[in-house]
Amino acid sequence: MIDMNIAIPLSVLDLAPVSDGFLAGDALRNSLDLVRRAEALGFRRYWVAEHHNMPGIASSAPAVLLAHLASVSSTIRLGSGGVMLPNHSPLVVAEQFGMLEALHPGRIDLGLGRAPGTDQLTAHALRRGGGADVEYEFPEQLRQLLGYFDGTLPADHPYHPITAVPARGYRPAMWMLGSSTYGAQAAGQLGWPYSFAHHFASEGTDDAVAAYRRSFRPAEVLDEPYLMLGVSVICADTDEQAAWLARSGLLSFIRLRAGRPGLFPTPEEAAAYVMSPMEQALVRQRTGSQVVGSPATVRDGLQRLIDRTGADELMVTTMVHSHAARIRSFELLAEMTERSPLQGSMIPHDLEELTVREGRQEASA
Repeated sequence: MIDMNIAIPLSVLDLAPVSDGFLAGDALRNSLDLVRRAEALGFRRYWVAEHHNMPGIASSAPAVLLAHLASVSSTIRLGSGGVMLPNHSPLVVAEQFGMLEALHPGRIDLGLGRAPGTDQLTAHALRRGGGADVEYEFPEQLRQLLGYFDGTLPADHPYHPITAVPARGYRPAMWMLGSSTYGAQAAGQLGWPYSFAHHFASEGTDDAVAAYRRSFRPAEVLDEPYLMLGVSVICADTDEQAAWLARSGLLSFIRLRAGRPGLFPTPEEAAAYVMSPMEQALVRQRTGSQVVGSPATVRDGLQRLIDRTGADELMVTTMVHSHAARIRSFELLAEMTERSPLQGSMIPHDLEELTVREGRQEASA
């Protein structure tokens, strides 16, 4: 019998896709269903992404969605993949995720990114008139955020008198996200775990992984690098069925690149669409990083990615029109993984213990 096991943890990245013929509320209820199933199947963590002004994605407010996901689960780690820090006041992020950690100690991850997660007009609206230059303030925003959690804002800082409640003493596990070498280097210098968006920036994967490992400095959280890759996966009973399901995502991607994002299309609509030569080139680029097929095909594709990058964990996003097909894909993935690593035995213990230790601190510390 062929060994089908993948020996590193798998996790879930959920964008709460809004499929054609359904409403955003349906997508969010699907997320509640999926997190329960992911927990039962043994997936390590469940993250939600922040996107705005995209009719086909309902995960615009990660902290709100995470609160609901936590209410229907009990053991799986929950987090943001991620919160786009330039879109928010660091104080608000600290209060929101401090509250999540206080309510669900030891289960919350705060993944941070500096991209807008939307178009420039919407970013302008989110930032109350602030423009793209806000992204260059990311280091200061990060210092403020950590200062609210840890009480480390300098005495001469204008926000030093502020106590972020309940953030103070309830710091979640911190992750740096990225799709370039910027986030990789920041994660390395901080000694944080790093999650790279291989699912939409695969051309930069190798450079970012190398930059993270090269810049890594041991810190309180980690003694050595911990790399998680986001990867797009569609697994079905046969290669043909998986390819059919994947058509929807390709058409959605074409529309997004053309500035016409919409609801997530059906495979039938995608099959009837005639692509231009330029769109065919976009699709070829897109499919290069996807892992689509039967369990054997998917297992081999994921193992090649693990062998190439040395990833410690994979975070899987599955974008298909049918919720039942998405559930089936994750069920098949769970069958090709070892149960014990998914329960945490392969996660650096410092990363887990730090969250629990911080969660037990007094808020007035």
